[in-house]
Amino acid sequence: MTSEKLLLGIDGGGSKTLALIADESGNVIGRGSAESSNYHSVGKEKAYESLNNAIRFAFEDAKLSRQNFQAACLGLSGVDRPQDRAVIESWAKENLSGTPLKIVNDAELVLAAGTADGWGVAMICGTGSIVYGRNKNGETMRAGGWGYLLGDEGSGYRIGLAALQAIARAHDGRDEKTILNQLILNHLSLSSPVDLIKYIYRERVPTTEIAALASFVEEAAEGGDAVATKILQEAAHELSLAVNSTVRQLRMTGAIPCAQAGGVITRGKIIAAMFRQSAHAMGLALHPIQPVIEPAQGAIRLAQKIK
Repeated sequence: MTSEKLLLGIDGGGSKTLALIADESGNVIGRGSAESSNYHSVGKEKAYESLNNAIRFAFEDAKLSRQNFQAACLGLSGVDRPQDRAVIESWAKENLSGTPLKIVNDAELVLAAGTADGWGVAMICGTGSIVYGRNKNGETMRAGGWGYLLGDEGSGYRIGLAALQAIARAHDGRDEKTILNQLILNHLSLSSPVDLIKYIYRERVPTTEIAALASFVEEAAEGGDAVATKILQEAAHELSLAVNSTVRQLRMTGAIPCAQAGGVITRGKIIAAMFRQSAHAMGLALHPIQPVIEPAQGAIRLAQKIK
């Protein structure tokens, strides 16, 4: 296989970075995974390292030596502003020199991978959360994506944080008891809710670590825990608010394709069902709702369109 026929697609989110190498027909021949490449979370050098590692591992998986690409698309979280794109362009200038390149927000990959005609809404609900939409006229809009301090409502991070807060409130007697206490303290190898203080206020707790606790909220809700159920209901409501805002501003009507990505929404049966109910209550006709397990496939599709 010659280098002129290789395409690169990268999906870089808050949790991990996945690089796909494909032939010009879009057939994936190599996959490589690395840590987060969101430089806002991990810093520039770590982000660059993750991008390089993901590509290197993809070449190893394809059993190919490193070579140039016909085109590349990078879908990365946190690259919406010109100064953010400049950080990634600096890396690309050195590592993808001469390659026709498209850099987009990672939510665009979900739309490309999960909708038949490239229009509708894409919703990411993993460590963070964001909604991205494109109407039939090509106009685009986004809601969310403000990061864990200003936003990320409905995300794994916010669900995990709400669970920790619920444990603290229950311990104080300010709220009802919850099975989250047992599930999460056991997971963290802590003996008492008070131990959460040392855990949570240690130096720079990764957002991914807190987001991972969302799975226990889903588990508790499956068992009928009222506190966990309320946390997921609030998360689903926030996600549907973001979708509704995007749909309204883009003036989309009728059945609207909806692509979903991120482990919280694609693996969480309860929150996924709550989201559908909340969206329906807001008058949103989301159809079809398509889970996207590998958004990097959307990066390959977009790379194919680069001239």
